[in-house]
Amino acid sequence: MRFSSPLLFTVLAAALGLSGCANMQMGSTSAKTEATGSAGGANSQNANKQLEHCSAPLGTIAVVEDTNAPWYGILTGQYHLGSTVPVLRLLIQQSNCFVIVERGRAMDNMMGERQLEQSGELRRRSSFGKGQMVAADYSLSPSITFTNDNAGGIGGALGGLLGGSLGAAIGGSLNAKEASTLLTLIDNRSGVQLAAAEGSAKNWDFGAVGSLFGGRGGGGLGGYSNTAEGKVIVAAFMDSYNNIVKAVRNYKAQHIEGGLGTGGQLGVQGDDDATPAVQKKRTSRRKR
Repeated sequence: MRFSSPLLFTVLAAALGLSGCANMQMGSTSAKTEATGSAGGANSQNANKQLEHCSAPLGTIAVVEDTNAPWYGILTGQYHLGSTVPVLRLLIQQSNCFVIVERGRAMDNMMGERQLEQSGELRRRSSFGKGQMVAADYSLSPSITFTNDNAGGIGGALGGLLGGSLGAAIGGSLNAKEASTLLTLIDNRSGVQLAAAEGSAKNWDFGAVGSLFGGRGGGGLGGYSNTAEGKVIVAAFMDSYNNIVKAVRNYKAQHIEGGLGTGGQLGVQGDDDATPAVQKKRTSRRKR
């Protein structure tokens, strides 16, 4: 059977298209980070089993990222990564420890809809009137305190022991990526810091070692090959968030005699306007 040129071109194009689809892997495990699955309301699907979970939310929360901080410039410039807010919001909702409220870029859209309603452009029953937005009880602020692209040191030593081309290949490709992160939880009404937690993660990057042992990109070594810095940062933030949850799960407020923000207990000489709590403390000392 003979094919004309146009028909042959069509068949070849279809075959190439099918081969491209055959290589597509939706939900590929090699592309995932520690923040997996999804969340909808209080329900979550395929959440990381290491993520802390609460039986009921402790309040509403907004994630506030300082885009002017030096670490953010390194994150987006050197590592070409995006905002940490989406992954943190996924972890928070999956944990069911807080209800997330929007205070980021989507706020512009929210306020834009309200302006349309006020201008009369929206339908009468659009219900964008005042008094519907939910307050954020708390703010969660992330920061990256430390990252290292080659924290191993074992690669060169191992390569030297093996020697030859194999040793050179291993020594040049085996290294560790690690990151340290910090989360702070603030009470929005009082401005008091309720909790702070550090988190860290480390992962070995086997580089070309996987191909030496027959794996494609190190796939035969448990998926550690070519691990992106972003995956380590996500893991560090999960560790930070887990520590925040552990800190507030059995929360006990700090107590200052006389109340918060009334001058405190540490008076200074010549302080004639000392707070009642400090004056009481001084009086009790004189009586002794």
